[in-house]
Amino acid sequence: MAVVISKRRGLFFLPILLSFTSSLFLFLFMISSTSKPDILQPGLTRIHVINPLPEFSTTSSPVMPKQSIVVNRSLVLDLQTTQLPSRTTQLASTAETKVETNDDDDIFHDRSFFTKDYKQMNKTLKIYAYPHDKDDPFANVLLPVNSEPTGNYASESYFKNALFESHFLTNDPSEADLFYLPFSIASLRHDKRVGVGGIKDFVANYVDEISRSYPFWNRSGGADHFYVACHSVGRTAMEKAVGVKLNAIQVVCSSSYFLSGYVAHKDASIPQIWPRKGVPPTRSPSQRKTLAFYAGAMNSRVRKDLVKTWENDSDISVHYSRLQTPYSEALLGSKFCIHAKGFEVNTARIGDALYYGCVPVVLADYYDLPYSDVINWNRFSVVLSAADIPMLKKILEGIVNRGEYLRMQRNVMRVQKHFQWHDLPLDFDAFYMVMYELWLRRSHVRIT
Repeated sequence: MAVVISKRRGLFFLPILLSFTSSLFLFLFMISSTSKPDILQPGLTRIHVINPLPEFSTTSSPVMPKQSIVVNRSLVLDLQTTQLPSRTTQLASTAETKVETNDDDDIFHDRSFFTKDYKQMNKTLKIYAYPHDKDDPFANVLLPVNSEPTGNYASESYFKNALFESHFLTNDPSEADLFYLPFSIASLRHDKRVGVGGIKDFVANYVDEISRSYPFWNRSGGADHFYVACHSVGRTAMEKAVGVKLNAIQVVCSSSYFLSGYVAHKDASIPQIWPRKGVPPTRSPSQRKTLAFYAGAMNSRVRKDLVKTWENDSDISVHYSRLQTPYSEALLGSKFCIHAKGFEVNTARIGDALYYGCVPVVLADYYDLPYSDVINWNRFSVVLSAADIPMLKKILEGIVNRGEYLRMQRNVMRVQKHFQWHDLPLDFDAFYMVMYELWLRRSHVRIT
């Protein structure tokens, strides 16, 4: 009887012993697993950042909250079909990723994500431009011009010239992601047959003509079409072409989201840049003695308030009109250069400041700054409301005293290349950055 009881007790404790042994094994396995280096495909960990870009999948809408954390589905699809790299490559990529995404001075919201998506854009984006002959009566408006782009609105001409010579242009509309409406607002304004008063009718007639001659506008309502305009007249040029204003992508310098004609995220802001040749001049921060500088016409309340408030200050140099002395010397000699709203929120002063290594101070309410969904303006500029004009000196001196100015000035030098046009475009210059803005805004519905 005692033998039977002993055997039963042994059988009773046997499951408990097995369960304990299994739990201990699983516990040790989990500790071992979590101590191993991450061998996921490089790029996935770089998606989850504090300031992510919008989702760039070709099957998703580019209109997303700027602060949303998203996972790009195209990257996930890549993982399903791509062989994982070696462990050595993984560790090197992980180390590189940490340097890129943990850099508090980076001018990009997410450099690694931008770099990957930029490469994809450069490889696959296709644009179809509506064709026109050289003997067209308005060839001067619709085709690239042979002369060198000049003046305040040169961005229009630089973009068109570069696009027509680029690998993005296609003669096959079936493979196009976007369709380009090639009229130039600046050229129409100076054409005596059209003038300022006739631009609205010209644009309306042009859209009507292509909608009758080609099937592409009607099938999307113009949602996969775009035009480029830097002249301030471009803001009102679409009033008789409602489909353009509501549906098409407006790539413009006068990007004020306070006005009904501009829709942030659907439309794109591009920089207004006065064309300059050669390598930008440099001057060290220690040689920039003036705290802040502004000069320009008094054609807005913001500019008048700025000059009235600070005209007698010894550290802030403001002027009622353009300087008689070299403008470049004033920009090179100042720590901060003020961009104040005029007739429009945009002027060439931001481009001027960056070219001369001066930290821009933006006084233009409701300005959708160029490339703002890609680059972090707070890293290299001071963006203020017009209501902050009385506190301007205190704000700027605080930046200098806290040592933040030197960091911002270094970032100005880093961002310069994105605000320059070239006769032959260079990677990441203004032309390629505008193309990337178009890439982000291409239609989420691919029509075939």
